[in-house]
Amino acid sequence: MSQRVTKAVFPVAGLGTRFLPATKALPKEIMTLVDRPLIQYAIDEARAAGISEFIFVTSRGKSALEDYFDCAPELETALKEKGKDDLYEVLQSTNMESGQIAYIRQHQALGLGHAVWCARRLVGDEPFAVILPDDVIAADKPCLQQMVEAHEETGGCMVAAMEVPREKTSSYGILDCKDDMGSLVSVKGMVEKPKAEDAPSNLAVIGRYILTPQIMKNLNEVDRGAGGEIQLTDAIAMEINSARDVYGYRFQGERFDCGSKAGFLQATVAFGLARPDLRDELSQYLDELSSTRAAAQ
Repeated sequence: MSQRVTKAVFPVAGLGTRFLPATKALPKEIMTLVDRPLIQYAIDEARAAGISEFIFVTSRGKSALEDYFDCAPELETALKEKGKDDLYEVLQSTNMESGQIAYIRQHQALGLGHAVWCARRLVGDEPFAVILPDDVIAADKPCLQQMVEAHEETGGCMVAAMEVPREKTSSYGILDCKDDMGSLVSVKGMVEKPKAEDAPSNLAVIGRYILTPQIMKNLNEVDRGAGGEIQLTDAIAMEINSARDVYGYRFQGERFDCGSKAGFLQATVAFGLARPDLRDELSQYLDELSSTRAAAQ
């Protein structure tokens, strides 16, 4: 049985340019999906998986992200005085205990691999998770929890994977599979954003990882890859080349790419329809909108 995973790295240093002008003053990770910021979904998923130490790799302009996880005594007092106990409990659930959370600055935008490498001293000599908040996953059992349970049996490195249409393989890291065991796939290679005709499979890596501390050493050695950046996939590929175990994990759930405007809107509708307090009104509006569009055609 492998060592328990208790630390997670959240790379949140990006500028969020696809959401300008909103991200001119607001970190993308604080943008709200229904009534919770993207980063809260990632934190809740990590907590469900047993993560107890949260490492944020940030950059300039992310102070609102740090403030979000801080206590808000005046607001809490006001809610209690007005008898808004439900809202008070919701607010309490966003607070992080002292010592649970740490912030590291990524001073240069050198890619995901570099962002993860920035957290090397806090990760230490332990396996750790990486969560990309842009990827929001709706699942009965949170995606990272599924992966942690599988990792307890396999050890090694593990990446979340999902099947994508062949014509979209150029947007993802794609797995070259050795043994397909259903939920688990033994990996013999990874190809970053291949053309459809060159893709070894249609099994794409998405933003959940469980990695060994060896990955940090690999990141010290890898050359800059695509876009002149340090690629995390290159460091994972070094594990494969060294005959160490790397697995893909087909998670159960629906992934939304909230790094794109269309994906964010799709997630908003899906999560809104999943809420008992919003479902009826939102469903009625969508039905009316669909009927109006059909009539106009």
